[in-house]
Amino acid sequence: MGIPSTPHLTRGLVVIQPLKHQRCSACRRGPLSLLVLENGAPRCLSCADLGHLVLLPRGDTALTRRSREESVLSAVVVRFNRRKGRYERQGVLVEEAALVRAEERCLADAEARRRRRARDARRRGVEDERFAASFAAEILRLFPGCPAERARAIAAHASVRGSGRVGRSAAGRALSEGAVISAVVAGVRHVDTPYDQLLMSGVSRYEARRRIAPAVEGVLREWQGAGEEDAG
Repeated sequence: MGIPSTPHLTRGLVVIQPLKHQRCSACRRGPLSLLVLENGAPRCLSCADLGHLVLLPRGDTALTRRSREESVLSAVVVRFNRRKGRYERQGVLVEEAALVRAEERCLADAEARRRRRARDARRRGVEDERFAASFAAEILRLFPGCPAERARAIAAHASVRGSGRVGRSAAGRALSEGAVISAVVAGVRHVDTPYDQLLMSGVSRYEARRRIAPAVEGVLREWQGAGEEDAG
């Protein structure tokens, strides 16, 4: 009949997507889009008592697994790949009601995952706000003359989750003095000096930093000196 031998499966029914036109050997209907081999003869799904099943194409592993769990009767659909010389799965046939129940289960899981992601996002947001506040407080401890708004802005920028900035480093998470100072220096460099303009004009990063170093040091001394004056 021009149909290669079907793959050996230890369990379950196998339905074939034929590569050539085939007719049912019982009712003579055809060409068949799907068929079952019985004693080497092709049968349409109706004659094989599988006509009430619906096709679920491959691609969604969870839906396929649950559809087969929900379906009393199911079959694997395969098609022969000439180039590879083997049958390959194309999907499954399951009861329509079982597919509906499986889809409902998957939708419920998707909603649960969405809610969990939302909860996790809220939790991370609270954690990030607390950390940014701690980072800003440490900035103000080291640089008491720094305006509170600037301290909050520097802390927020340095501690953005996934940014790779100093606030997300191990030292930054530990609020080490070096990490906090590095964040403040970066903030001053970009806001209080012409550093960005120098880079845009073609000046190398190292040369630009050399040029603006006195201005950065001046701002840092001013922010640090305010605390010393208050202590005096």
